[in-house]
Amino acid sequence: MHSSIQAPQTLFGFDFGIKRIGVAMGNTMIGQASPLAVIESIDNQSRFAAIQALIDKWGPTQFIVGLPLYPDGAEHEMTARCRRFANQLHGRFGIPVELVDERYSSAVLSAKRGELIDDRAAAVILQQYFDQHTN
Repeated sequence: MHSSIQAPQTLFGFDFGIKRIGVAMGNTMIGQASPLAVIESIDNQSRFAAIQALIDKWGPTQFIVGLPLYPDGAEHEMTARCRRFANQLHGRFGIPVELVDERYSSAVLSAKRGELIDDRAAAVILQQYFDQHTN
């Protein structure tokens, strides 16, 4: 009997925002997400250059992008922006992208005003993915 054991894969989670993008990292072996970086969204060129630098350093094989929805599941302006961001990630880097409902991820975070939490929000999004897909 031969079982196929897959090597652990590194995943990036993204919490997309107009001003900042939170990035988290985790791997499929451990199934734990950790905050990695907060990218200031100055313009597309610098945003994707910063993401490229993280890819070069960590070698992710999949991206998980949080998809914001209204509590009833309806889409809004940021939903479309996140879908576009996910398409741009896939188009630029050729890495598979999966969207994950992030409606309840912000409820897990309680932050003081002005505190940068985008990377932690990304970690919550990625952790949701791990909890749903690895057991």
